[in-house]
Amino acid sequence: MTRSEIPTRSMILARRATRFSFFSFFFLSVLICVHPWFQKAVRAAPRDTHVLTGIDVLESQNFAPLAGKRVGLITNQTGIDRNRRSTIDLLAHAPGVKLVALFSPEHGIRGAVDERVVSTTDAVTRLPIYSLYGDDVRPTDAMLEGLDALVFDIQDAGVRFYTYITTMGYTMEAAAKHHIAYYVLDRPDPLGGERIEGPTLDRERTNFVAYFPMPVRMGMTLGEMAQMFNAENNLGVDLHVIAMQNWRRRDGFADTGLPWVNPSPNLRSFRADILYPGLEILQAGGLSVGRGTDRPFERVGAPWIRSDAFVKEMNRRSVPGVRFIADRFTPDSSPYAGQMCEGAGVTVTDRASFESMRMGIEIAAALAKLYPSDFDVSKMIALVGNAETIRKLKAGEAPATIVASWSADLEVFRNMRAKYLLYQ
Repeated sequence: MTRSEIPTRSMILARRATRFSFFSFFFLSVLICVHPWFQKAVRAAPRDTHVLTGIDVLESQNFAPLAGKRVGLITNQTGIDRNRRSTIDLLAHAPGVKLVALFSPEHGIRGAVDERVVSTTDAVTRLPIYSLYGDDVRPTDAMLEGLDALVFDIQDAGVRFYTYITTMGYTMEAAAKHHIAYYVLDRPDPLGGERIEGPTLDRERTNFVAYFPMPVRMGMTLGEMAQMFNAENNLGVDLHVIAMQNWRRRDGFADTGLPWVNPSPNLRSFRADILYPGLEILQAGGLSVGRGTDRPFERVGAPWIRSDAFVKEMNRRSVPGVRFIADRFTPDSSPYAGQMCEGAGVTVTDRASFESMRMGIEIAAALAKLYPSDFDVSKMIALVGNAETIRKLKAGEAPATIVASWSADLEVFRNMRAKYLLYQ
């Protein structure tokens, strides 16, 4: 080797730089290629911190926002902190806070009643419990006398027709009328805060199961909805949202680390809550959705259904993210109490692709095709809340076309909703 062929230091460094550049480019290329997988893995990774709900945050503040106030608490069995201590007990013993009245929504203060609820007295605190699902669905002047603040702490189901949302709206209206401060102790949307689904409620159809013109799944927490109701309905209430900590919009309830408490007697698991929006709309049409069995909102059926034909039709439709298996059951409550029903068990197989409202429309279309004299699509208006959707179903339009027809209204709602979101 001649002197001229001996590598110089600069040549060696140049070669190393070339190799480094090559390997850097290679690994960057690989990262770009696997980026969707990598991002998904990061999103699915468990967190070191758990979600703190509004009551947890209020505790950490030593209840300072309520100091010196005479408080009425709107709550039920879901009003607990992350250590399962009742919000009733926490406020009853909070320093500087005078808890003077309790208010209960549908299903009562313990969430165990599936009928109208009477007002009563709490056995532990001896405070009055005013039912807002009995003779009155709005608090009366007498119920609110002497209060400085109303505090709302209830876990909802993430669905428009769940009546806890309306109870919040009605009590906000009453608080505004009586110049009472209103506090929402925020909790997660158990279905997650990203996806919105279903038709938007017709404005003229607001009622106790439809407080505000929004889709069936709105992807908002109660605190966010309270801000929206206050602004969009011009309520003028002195509103305070005690926001959560560590909650992400993409979180389903299972991601929060919070204890699950059945929000109502028939909604007994997160699995059922995922299916609930699309199944509940069907009951008014004449279908059992599993109430009165051990698996409400995880099965559907009726005495006039033949499970083999129904399951074959549903699986032929290839509804994304869900599977139907032949089932039979005898519910012990209406509809069809004591009657053997055939139908299907319903299981979510892929949450990412599953759309509960798409499933509900597919089931309705299948029943209208197979059993037109038994299933009444028109009665679904009670919870669907959108006359055009019902018209399209009755006309036999394809479910995919019906779902696509919601897009423009969903975009309008999404843009309005963005003003009131509190979490990323």
